[in-house]
Amino acid sequence: MIALMELKEEGYKKNDHESRSFKLEASHVDVWYGQFHALKNVSMGMTANHVTALIGPSGCGKSTFLRLFNRMNDYIDEFRMEGEIRLDGFKIYGKKIEVEQLRKDVGMVFQKPNPFPKSIFENVAYGLKIQGITNKKFISEKVETALKQSDLWGEVKDNLKKSALALSGGQQQRVCIARTLAVEPSVILMDEPTSSLDPISTARIEELIFQLKEKYTIVIVTHNMQQAGRVSDNTAFFYLGELVEHGKTKQIFTNPKHERTENYISGRFG
Repeated sequence: MIALMELKEEGYKKNDHESRSFKLEASHVDVWYGQFHALKNVSMGMTANHVTALIGPSGCGKSTFLRLFNRMNDYIDEFRMEGEIRLDGFKIYGKKIEVEQLRKDVGMVFQKPNPFPKSIFENVAYGLKIQGITNKKFISEKVETALKQSDLWGEVKDNLKKSALALSGGQQQRVCIARTLAVEPSVILMDEPTSSLDPISTARIEELIFQLKEKYTIVIVTHNMQQAGRVSDNTAFFYLGELVEHGKTKQIFTNPKHERTENYISGRFG
């Protein structure tokens, strides 16, 4: 986990009970890519062991918002942010933050499965090995645990030396989830993790998300309204860089407070 002393030096206050009540929190966040204002004064918190769905039309800022929590936007030219992002109450954009350590605690699953051209075992063990872990028994145990957590162990346990690229799309995505779980994060970010999968594989990933929230805090970007309704506890609707509405998923889908939210969910635009 990130060194707490370094984070305290970045300004975290122990009496800030509001920040500590959320696993993740954004406070008055603005993001620019050069002159383009991608996010506008966004504030919201995400509770531990809940699934939060980010919805909205293409280009509304939801993926930009998601990537703030593991600082993936840092790789984009002319990215600039104002405001605060906190993990467990600690600011994660301070100068003394070890970004690589942060990304071990905040895992990421991407839109398309991206296994490495290595064996199933080596894919899942990758994060452990780049941390310098060499104990073969420890690595094997972590790989097995991660594959079980991702509901893949029973399908691949006798073929761990098989190339991950030879698996089906759904299996590849679960390998990527296992790779994320192996380093024991506390948060999992998912950017449209089923958009390239068939309905059966999608259903398995959704069931997996439901199971994983017992141990992890999950934030998922999805264009699929039915999926957001099925897997999430809370939903946030973004439009043109603004957070229009955020609340319990049932409330957002059955009794939204804003007309723009209702129009999007009902399919009138987007």
